[in-house]
Amino acid sequence: MGAYLTRRVLLMALTLFGMSVLIFVMLRLVPGNIADILVDSAGIADPKEKAKIARELGLDRPIFDQYLQWIGGLVRGDLGFAYVSERPALEEIAPRIPISAKLAGLALFFSVILGVPLGVISAVRQNSVVDYLLRIISLSGLSLPSFWLGLLILMASVQWFGMIPIYTNEPRSFIDEMLLLSIPAAAVGFRSSALIMRLTRSSMLEVLRQDYIRTARSKGASQTTVNYVHALRNALLPVVTIIGIEAAFLVGGLIVTETVFNIPGVARFLVEAILWRDYPIVQNLVMLIAFCVVVVNFLVDMAYMALDPRIKYAD
Repeated sequence: MGAYLTRRVLLMALTLFGMSVLIFVMLRLVPGNIADILVDSAGIADPKEKAKIARELGLDRPIFDQYLQWIGGLVRGDLGFAYVSERPALEEIAPRIPISAKLAGLALFFSVILGVPLGVISAVRQNSVVDYLLRIISLSGLSLPSFWLGLLILMASVQWFGMIPIYTNEPRSFIDEMLLLSIPAAAVGFRSSALIMRLTRSSMLEVLRQDYIRTARSKGASQTTVNYVHALRNALLPVVTIIGIEAAFLVGGLIVTETVFNIPGVARFLVEAILWRDYPIVQNLVMLIAFCVVVVNFLVDMAYMALDPRIKYAD
């Protein structure tokens, strides 16, 4: 166990290092930079002024030196300064992280709390009216884009309640914020719940056909025990994987939702920083997303070990 955890941690570190190099190099390969944008927006035609701006931002230094400076700052907790606002990048990013984290957490909560139970019900009642109805709902969730569903929710709120549930002002309390975020979270989580429900159904159907399930039934085990003790635990293994993938997707996949509902989160801020070629903001935000994805994959591996005692990792 200890050797496996050590290998996984080292693999995480190696993956993050590779991601940091890829992020840094690809960002500089994109045509244009912040100096060009600032010069064009200010109407400056003098090449000397452009060179001065590039020198002040450190863009005239070798790319290797820029990379070492960035990585050294990450290790020290110094994320640099945002080029546009000229404020520390940490001050720009930190207030937005909790907002996106709450939105992603609520969306994942809705996905799991709806997807797994409904998938089990659909499998247990295979080919019944309930099963057909749930399958239609799941197909609707997979085919309906979240941004379109968000727009429909906004129009329905205006039509029925005379208000728009968007992030216009700072919520007065934690409960108010959760209620405000629950609407976009449900819009995003609807697609994820449909995917989880279909995977749970197919996994449950496969497990329910296994020999040990028939043996449990022949020994007199109740239907509830067979379905929710013997079958569900083994059926959850592929479901845990897709939940981890969806959690990683939600970390950086909330761009459209945050834009539609005017939520000042990380994903929306990332798009704005990309448009301005604000290197410190883009680098740190993409690195944050990569870190979250790697950690989620690690947690999925740990969940596999907890759910299935047959999985043994040799030291």
